[in-house]
Amino acid sequence: MHRRHLFASAALALVALAAGGAVAQPAPPAVIPPLRVEPPPPPPPGPRYAWEPGHWHWDGVGWEWRPGRYVIRRVGWHEYVPGAWVFRHGHWVWVPAYWR
Repeated sequence: MHRRHLFASAALALVALAAGGAVAQPAPPAVIPPLRVEPPPPPPPGPRYAWEPGHWHWDGVGWEWRPGRYVIRRVGWHEYVPGAWVFRHGHWVWVPAYWR
């Protein structure tokens, strides 16, 4: 019984150490670079595809452009809502794209 308890404690300590090593990414600056004009390349790969526009990604140090791409429509979903940067609680937050 003692050996099992010791093993469980060591496993929990390792998990806590790994979780504690993660560093929170700093919030992006109050100003986001302007979007790039990026029209979708014709034609789409198929009728179930929607164009996901490119967007700026904050990597914790600077802004990185993520180019647009075609994404496949999930079965049963009809409208694609692109991701967007939204100003909430004093800083910018990325709201990922989704289907509805």
